[in-house]
Amino acid sequence: MTYVALFIAGLVAATLLPAQSEGLLAYHITQTPMAVWGLVAAASAGNILGSMINWWIGRALLRFQDRRWFPASPRALARAGAAYHTYGRYSLLLSWVPIIGDPLTVIAGVLREPFWSFTLMVTIAKTGRYVVLAVGVLSLI
Repeated sequence: MTYVALFIAGLVAATLLPAQSEGLLAYHITQTPMAVWGLVAAASAGNILGSMINWWIGRALLRFQDRRWFPASPRALARAGAAYHTYGRYSLLLSWVPIIGDPLTVIAGVLREPFWSFTLMVTIAKTGRYVVLAVGVLSLI
């Protein structure tokens, strides 16, 4: 049940919903330090899947860009595209950062980042963050 809870917490935390999964992961590491890599894998898998959902939402949103309610004007979308293409897919390495990371994954979908490179960059970022957290927690217990 712990792994399922971490997976779900990671998934929700990666969406645009306000949630955090790091505290739950840290708690479970302190309770079962021998299971640290399984715990990191469960949280990472959920977090990566949540980012994939954001990418898909971004891809789907683009077809509504001519609607009045669309959240970005064509000019704003062009500016975002220029900024994204300046830094490229490597900006997805910041997808773990609170506040900017989740919208960045949606923008990658809107701007049609290929799914393979999106998944690679997000996997490195999300898993890397949890590994650093796990090593930090393990060093304290």
